[in-house]
Amino acid sequence: MLRHLSILCFLFSLHIPSSYSQSSCGNYNFDKNQIFKSCNDLPQLNSFLHWNYDQPANTVKIAYRQTGVSGPRWVAWAINPSGQGMAGAQALVAYQKSDGNITAYTSPVTSYQTQLAQGDLSFPVSDLTATYSKNEMIIFATLKLDNLSSTVNHVWQSGPLSGDSPATHATSGPNLQSMGSLNLLSGETKASSGGVNSVTKKKNIHGVLNAVSWGILLPVGAVFARYLKVFPSADPAWFYLHAICQTSGYIVGVAGWATGLRLGSLSPGVVQTSHRIIGIVVFCLATLQVSALLLRPKKEHKHRIYWNIYHHFVGYSVIVLSIINIFKGFDILNPEEKWKRAYVGTIIGVAFVAAVLEVYTWCVVLKRKKSSSRPQKMGNNGVNGTNGNGYNGYGASTQERV
Repeated sequence: MLRHLSILCFLFSLHIPSSYSQSSCGNYNFDKNQIFKSCNDLPQLNSFLHWNYDQPANTVKIAYRQTGVSGPRWVAWAINPSGQGMAGAQALVAYQKSDGNITAYTSPVTSYQTQLAQGDLSFPVSDLTATYSKNEMIIFATLKLDNLSSTVNHVWQSGPLSGDSPATHATSGPNLQSMGSLNLLSGETKASSGGVNSVTKKKNIHGVLNAVSWGILLPVGAVFARYLKVFPSADPAWFYLHAICQTSGYIVGVAGWATGLRLGSLSPGVVQTSHRIIGIVVFCLATLQVSALLLRPKKEHKHRIYWNIYHHFVGYSVIVLSIINIFKGFDILNPEEKWKRAYVGTIIGVAFVAAVLEVYTWCVVLKRKKSSSRPQKMGNNGVNGTNGNGYNGYGASTQERV
């Protein structure tokens, strides 16, 4: 009897897909007697994926489930044909509107700043619907994957609503780890490696390099050049400090700019953003500024004043645009608040020092101007000497030197 029972269990197990035998999602029963041969418990965001894959027809029917969806929230599942992560993903989005109706639509993700706008995907989608019951959202769809292999990169997400529109999802923890690869034939999955993915690491490196170079070293170098040269004892030290800061800032900034280009190449089809455009302008102006040093006239040259005007205008433009762009980068990367506060505190500190030195410098300049504008007094032996009650020329000369 036991032998017959074991044989029956073995034969029954042959008819159960391996993905079901290894997943709790296999116990789920869909309405309307819908049956999915394969499923997987996704490792993040309380999510599950069910599917039927027709390899000869290159179609896959999916049901993406996310539980614990309480309050106004959207959910999404996507295939990324061009890489891993969000940029380039072809998404199915669903949420419950304020009037109680469920909306489901397709959204091609072309930017890290996406608002999940509705649009056609790079592959056909049919039978797209969604249901919401007992804090569970389910997206149903049939995908025609003619140009894709049986192994796909997929992404799943969840985020809040702003009115009746999707808002930005969290950029830490499970939301950064909700991606992986899926073999539609075997059901084998490979989740993200955990922690921060490679694209996010590149974004972090890009942000740190640019914040330190364009956002800190260049402003500090400008402070050295503007205020230290007022003091004769600081000459030529101010020039070398200025040159070191600006050169180091440019070199590190070029490295940060290069990582930005690399991020752009990893996101084909991403639209030009103001952050990227300002970054290109900053790099071009900074390169022009460095190149102009080779054409700098000597101090005595009659055209030196025009070069100084150009140098100051371009230099301050680079600094202002860089700081603006760094804050735009914060909005895109959305790091922990402590990093933004640290940069804001640094900039406020530099600005405070500059303000104090500006007041002190003007006091020094006005004092020197006032001292140099006093009429020089002549004694009895002077060219325009007066009577015995006249002025002592030596005393005036001594006072001038002080």
